[in-house]
Amino acid sequence: MPLIDPARESDQAGASEFHPTRAAPDAKLKNFNISGGILGAIGGTPLVLLEKHFASSHFHCFAKLEGLNPGGSSKDRPSVAIIERALQTGEIDANTLIIEASSGNTGVGLAMVCAYHGLRFRCLIDPKVTSQNVDILLAYGAEIEMIGHPDQATSELLPAKLKRIEVILQHEGNSFWVNQYASRENSGAHYRSTIKEILRDLNGRALDYLFIATGTCGTLAGCLDYLADHGHATKVIAVDALGSQIFSSDKHNRLIPGLGSAICPKLTPTEGVHKILHLTATDCVIGCRQLALSEAILAGGSSGGVVTAVKQLSSEIPEGSTVVALLPDRGERYLDTIYSDEWVQSELGDIAHHWTKTVTEY
Repeated sequence: MPLIDPARESDQAGASEFHPTRAAPDAKLKNFNISGGILGAIGGTPLVLLEKHFASSHFHCFAKLEGLNPGGSSKDRPSVAIIERALQTGEIDANTLIIEASSGNTGVGLAMVCAYHGLRFRCLIDPKVTSQNVDILLAYGAEIEMIGHPDQATSELLPAKLKRIEVILQHEGNSFWVNQYASRENSGAHYRSTIKEILRDLNGRALDYLFIATGTCGTLAGCLDYLADHGHATKVIAVDALGSQIFSSDKHNRLIPGLGSAICPKLTPTEGVHKILHLTATDCVIGCRQLALSEAILAGGSSGGVVTAVKQLSSEIPEGSTVVALLPDRGERYLDTIYSDEWVQSELGDIAHHWTKTVTEY
């Protein structure tokens, strides 16, 4: 059965209902288009046609640029939804310690939201975190705790971080675990906004294929539920990492933060996914580097994986189809890794020939 999300009860809710704790702009500014704070800029990201990268394709591929959210990723949506819902219900107050395990975009999104609301935030990270993300977390005033040793039972870092969160919750009396892997506000944020924006911007054109990167499965679950509830026949493609435990039990080392997971999240859909594609780190890097040179879009690792997934499935997509690739984040935080020739050569070998072609060859 599709996930039952509280968001469905308020499907027609507007932005003001979605962000109940945010003060409205001053009445003196009512004649100006002012969103009432940085969090009001979350959502409404553009949908653009990838007219060069898929120039020779028999279908139209659009990209939903979630990296243009103020915190840099699609994770801004659930971050503000979870924190502001908890403020509204009284689960957290001005003295609550907010806790989450994230070495990537969720941590940054939460740090931004907590900074705006004056909340204390502690982020549990691991050695795979990029230096840029650490700097951003610190700039927002977040506390950082490094978990450097994997869980003994699973040899994975995420279970070790989750166990550490349990300890913190026991010792911190006034604390709140975001729990992005299970929160219905995670999937609800995308049910209420992301998928509705895509359908709106297609302006009546049928959405035939939707490619979504998996991690917490919040985006995947929210979009799937909305499409099912409203009778859309869209084929949803889940883009996962090789070695991820979401849709497979096979374990492999994963280099790209944010794509795949070391656990199977509670938000993982049990039906409705048309196809699951497992991509390697090489696939993601190639997608990122090609996209930067063909479309001038500097995207993050999971975004590169989504673009590569579209190419891998292109022979199965009927002529004239409308395809949307949801690109979760932007690439500035990966300049030392994905966009570093030295790092790529060291970690993945000689693969630069995949993006040193002329643009028209992509």
